[in-house]
Amino acid sequence: MRSSMSWEDLWPLLLDGTLDTLYMVGLAALFTVLIGLPTGVLLFISRANGLAPMPKLNALLGAVINIGRSLPFIVLLIALIPFTRLIVGTTLGSTAAIVPVTIGAFPFFARLTENALDEVDYGRIEAILSMGGNVWHVIFKSLLPEALPTLLAGITLTIVMLIGFSSMAGVIGGGGLGDLAIRYGYQRFNNEVMFGTVLI
Repeated sequence: MRSSMSWEDLWPLLLDGTLDTLYMVGLAALFTVLIGLPTGVLLFISRANGLAPMPKLNALLGAVINIGRSLPFIVLLIALIPFTRLIVGTTLGSTAAIVPVTIGAFPFFARLTENALDEVDYGRIEAILSMGGNVWHVIFKSLLPEALPTLLAGITLTIVMLIGFSSMAGVIGGGGLGDLAIRYGYQRFNNEVMFGTVLI
């Protein structure tokens, strides 16, 4: 049975859902960068021909990243319910949704980081090493500064993906616009709510 809802009733729900989504995406983006950036750097420098070759570590990280990127997010979301409960104490709400959203996104950003570092001119790296610089000098004085435009583009792309992930988190009560669309729009056959969430 269709449930009608006036726009006066809908606006507060949309505002709360939007704020919840911004909260989820903002914190998840922060944690994704904090985890994905060093992981991507480590992937780059630990290659067989990298600055600090560690083939076994590189293979392990590469496998984790590839598996993380290939898993459907909705499957990951459900599989991480026990871990989310362990970390946050609950599986419901926007804060709980940050855990699976971050875990689902950081492998993607780690690979983007590795690809961004690949684009840096190796001549600059060799110049720093020839002047007595170490791996840390190369990372912070050459790799990251020169890859910054590509990294920023990668962050933008990741945020777009995080918005989609946060919507899917609504399936298990993750809050935000996705949860609003499912509970008030889909389950109650309310076209106004569905239209409002899509519009935002």
